[in-house]
Amino acid sequence: MKCVVLALSALVALSAAQLQKEPIAIVKLSSDVQPDGGFVYEYETANGIKAEARGQPSAAGPEGPAIAVQGQFAYVADDGQTYSVQYVADENGYQPQGAHLPTPPPIPEAILRSLEFNAKNYKGEDEQPQQQQQQAFKPARAFGRRR
Repeated sequence: MKCVVLALSALVALSAAQLQKEPIAIVKLSSDVQPDGGFVYEYETANGIKAEARGQPSAAGPEGPAIAVQGQFAYVADDGQTYSVQYVADENGYQPQGAHLPTPPPIPEAILRSLEFNAKNYKGEDEQPQQQQQQAFKPARAFGRRR
C-alpha cells in the first residue's frame, strides 16, 4: 500500500512540475501603428514562434472602415516540425496558405463542363437559357377575340 501511495505522490508531483512551465522569452519585437490604422508588427519567441503582419487601410465595406492585412506565422509543433502559414485578410475574407493545410479536391470534369455551359447560356438564376428566350411565348389567339 505504501508503494502505491508513494507512486501516486510521485505522479502528482511530476504532473504539477509539467504544469508550471517557465515563461517563454520574447527575443524580437517591433510594432508600428499609424494614425490612419495601418500597422506593421513582427515578433519571435525563444521557443521558435515567429509572426509578422502588415495592415493597410482599404475601401470601407458595409460594416465601415476596413484594414487589408498580409502576414505570416510559423511555429514548432509537438512533432518537431516547423509549420508555416502565409495569409491575406481583406474584403475576400481570410485566405491562409501553408504546405500542411488541407486543400479542396479537384473539381470533376463533368461539373466543370456544366459550369462552363451555365456561364455561356444563362445570365442569371431565374432566367431561361438564351436559346429559349428567343422563342418567346406567343398565344395562338388574343384573349377576348374570336376567330
